[in-house]
Amino acid sequence: MRSPLPRPLGRYEHGQNFLVDASVPAALAAVVAGYPPRPLLELGPGDGALTAALLRLPGRPLTAVELDPHRVARLRRRFGDAVTVVHGDLLDARLDRPVDVVSNVPYAVTTPLLRRLLGAPRWAHALLLVQWEVARKRAAVGGTSALTARWWPWFTFTLHDRVPARAFRPVPAVDGGVLEIARRDVPLLDARPRDHHRMVDAVFTGRGRGVVDVVGRRFGRALARDWARECGLGPRALPRDLDAGQWVRLHARVAGRG
Repeated sequence: MRSPLPRPLGRYEHGQNFLVDASVPAALAAVVAGYPPRPLLELGPGDGALTAALLRLPGRPLTAVELDPHRVARLRRRFGDAVTVVHGDLLDARLDRPVDVVSNVPYAVTTPLLRRLLGAPRWAHALLLVQWEVARKRAAVGGTSALTARWWPWFTFTLHDRVPARAFRPVPAVDGGVLEIARRDVPLLDARPRDHHRMVDAVFTGRGRGVVDVVGRRFGRALARDWARECGLGPRALPRDLDAGQWVRLHARVAGRG
């Protein structure tokens, strides 16, 4: 008898690790329980471990977007009408409505998903299980990244629990981390994100012996000196050392100069 054809893998399924430790979905659901009661959007539910935990939250309609057609069918059989299971790519999911996003993110699409989320309107919270170092970096633990600095005026980034690799199957090479992104009720900047992004990129990629030197070369020595004094920055500070308020103050000075 001919062997059955292998089940096709979805584009993002490579690098997806499925949760087998029931305490992890329960912990994620406990965080979501603290949000105002909005609809939930789960991206990449896989075998439904997190889906089942989210369903225990009352008054929160749940939509799950899954690429693998075999898992779509399995999820629909398992949860019936309790979950709206959509066959589609999580990178194409609708994000222009007031929902809270939850995802055990396939590692291969972590950065594309973050960029898409941050550029999309209206969703309120995103609770994401990603690689531990990615979660730390995005939450500016031990130094921030350009991606976080670009979006800090509009979002907060919070690091929650570390998830050991043994909580997944297959077992990945690194631990996971829970990253929460929340849209600010009142942005720190009344400006186009594109303008702020350009400034952040210019500072992160500029030449100099420290962030004050970089800013001075790019935007003027007097501006850099006054900004550094206002923020209490020394000559050895680097772009990765700045917090949200210091970036906002720099933006205000650069915009005022213009």
